[in-house]
Amino acid sequence: MKAIRVHKYGGSEVLTLEDLPTPQPGPGQALVKIEAIGLNFIDVYQRTGLYPAPLPRLMGVEGAGVVEAVGPDVIEVRVGDRVAYTGVPGSYAEYAIVPSERLVTLPPDMDTRSAAAAMLQGMTAHYLIHSTYPLKKGDSCLVHAAAGGVGLLLCQMTKQAGARVFGTVSTEEKARLAREAGAEVAIRYTEQDFEAEIKRLTNGQGLQVVYDSVAKDTFEKSLNCLAPRGYLVLYGQSSGPVPPFDVNQLSAKGSLFLTRPTLAHYTRTREELLERATDILNRISKGTLKLRIGATFPLAEAAEAHRQLEGRKTTGKVLLIP
Repeated sequence: MKAIRVHKYGGSEVLTLEDLPTPQPGPGQALVKIEAIGLNFIDVYQRTGLYPAPLPRLMGVEGAGVVEAVGPDVIEVRVGDRVAYTGVPGSYAEYAIVPSERLVTLPPDMDTRSAAAAMLQGMTAHYLIHSTYPLKKGDSCLVHAAAGGVGLLLCQMTKQAGARVFGTVSTEEKARLAREAGAEVAIRYTEQDFEAEIKRLTNGQGLQVVYDSVAKDTFEKSLNCLAPRGYLVLYGQSSGPVPPFDVNQLSAKGSLFLTRPTLAHYTRTREELLERATDILNRISKGTLKLRIGATFPLAEAAEAHRQLEGRKTTGKVLLIP
């Protein structure tokens, strides 16, 4: 099979397309013929070594396709099932071995490209607004990178929850997408000070929560946007990790909450995984939640896909297609 591996950490040029043996499933595993692969910023973190692991490593953590074979003791899926998954390494390939308990079967009318676009980012948006900070009607929130994959889903879901939603974006085209997804105002951070804008828009009252996937470049101002006892939810770090800081700032700025969640801790059991995934996939299938697949690349062009993602040239979800 064709697969992408890295043998050393670095830029997108370290992504290497290789011929590898097609793996065979063992107990509790399924072999999935991959039809679509989700590209995520965690892939960049793994490629650069920010999230290290033994080398060489197969890239990718999200995919969708058809079950080709199952190992002993598999009860969750059968050969021929259309499935999707996230959080399992090795999706940048034509085939992947996946623990069967991490596979989610698709609604009958959902295609595998949509499923690959929905799993990681959809469930991330789900846990952020339902669990990390349970958003209430009347709350106000800020979504950074509002035209990205998670950002567009967050804008829709927070609006549907009855909250006021503000977003930050870099271009007018991205601002339009954020507004269409539900953002009341899309702040062009390249031209406006988002902290000043949020204070103006909330009459100085601040926000109940900031959903921040940018981190280093936005951290201080995100804290300053919060109302007393507000939540800063750092769920990514596209601009780099936040430097060490004095936690006394949290009390000085209003007894604030700071958390750094990750999807793995919000899908620890199969029951929780299925609850989140089923809700997201069904909402997309019914049309109440809209996906934007902004770009697709052949698997062999994974390096270019990484360059586009890192250069903030993409909107919505980016997919690789074997």
